[in-house]
Amino acid sequence: MEENKCNHEHEDVEELETMTLTLDDDTELECGIIGVFEVDGIEYIALLPEEDDTVLIYQYKENGEDIELSLIEDDDVFDKVSNAFNELWEEEDEEEEE
Repeated sequence: MEENKCNHEHEDVEELETMTLTLDDDTELECGIIGVFEVDGIEYIALLPEEDDTVLIYQYKENGEDIELSLIEDDDVFDKVSNAFNELWEEEDEEEEE
């Protein structure tokens, strides 16, 4: 699985619920779950790897007890989803500051 990245600073993984991604080369990447959010009726998940401060964003689908993550292959869709995530994150930061 390749990585979809947004360029934004985020909190430490230790504070988040985690999940493990298995990458294309069979290495595993432990990630904190920042959150699941919806854009145009499709759910996406934002993940923060333990060893990095770059957020990974994937299309997200629950299939019973299984979770299915898909790359966002269309650049326009990724830009739209990334912008939506950044807006949500900024709103959350503003609420925490109040």
